[in-house]
Amino acid sequence: MNSIQAPSAVVMIRPHCFHSNPETRGDNAFQTLRGTSPGGDAKAALAEFDTAVAKLRASGIRVHVFDDTGERDTPDSVFPNNWFSTHAGGHIAIYPMFAANRQRERRADVLELLKQEYRVQDMIDYSGLEQDGLALEGTGAMVLDHIGRIAYVVQSNRADPVLLERFCTHFNYEPMAFAAQDAMGRDVYHTNVLMAVGTSFAMICLDMICDPQRRAEVRKRLEENGRDVIDLSYSQISEFAGNTLELSGTDGRVLALSSRALKSLTSAQVTTLEKTVQLLPLDIPTIETAGGSVRCMLAGVHLTRRN
Repeated sequence: MNSIQAPSAVVMIRPHCFHSNPETRGDNAFQTLRGTSPGGDAKAALAEFDTAVAKLRASGIRVHVFDDTGERDTPDSVFPNNWFSTHAGGHIAIYPMFAANRQRERRADVLELLKQEYRVQDMIDYSGLEQDGLALEGTGAMVLDHIGRIAYVVQSNRADPVLLERFCTHFNYEPMAFAAQDAMGRDVYHTNVLMAVGTSFAMICLDMICDPQRRAEVRKRLEENGRDVIDLSYSQISEFAGNTLELSGTDGRVLALSSRALKSLTSAQVTTLEKTVQLLPLDIPTIETAGGSVRCMLAGVHLTRRN
């Protein structure tokens, strides 16, 4: 069964020249440096990517794959959910990015395919605001509750508050912003490492929300539509357990997450999730060294397919 929250199609970018991005290392605490050569990392990332695509397709997810052959020096292109998002009713948003080499990830061929294969009414392009030093990094900066029409947003340099208000006005979301820090007291850079919202559940590390009153408000809003709120620990967040995406497959809804994230979940958390979704673990240890996981790799398509 399809859900407004769980798309049945995604866009993914195949990375031929993958490596950890030096321009984002300053504020992305999830990035890790490895001793392997950049060439070895690229080869491993490509193999992980292709296996992930095959597993998603086997579950009935429609995957639109585009190749990034590396001419533009876009090391984070494997994470396309940051530069565009799609919305029911035929709407697409295009976003301004914080790092200069991430601004080069936007590509016309992705948008052209969406217009050809899906009903697109309009595109709202915010990317020109990069000239003013503003960023709003798509569904990395915002975790969208499409059912309750709420945009959950961690305050950071990746989510300008004025631009957030503008997006929420255009797309009819209520902004719910909050400060969040990890166990070391470092500011969280993207909301989607901290939380994920599904049709019948939400996964979130509530302890990372700095203000106790705001923490209670976020929990209350997540529970409003009858969702089970799965409270994640700091250590589970560091294993990317918050970076998941619910999708609609052939046999019902699935939760795409990394193998590492799944290993970190407790049996009780798994039981709660399996009430409404099948778990679909994807093995992407090399790609995760860049500071993102499965959810970052998937740009959900919430558009209606053309006949």
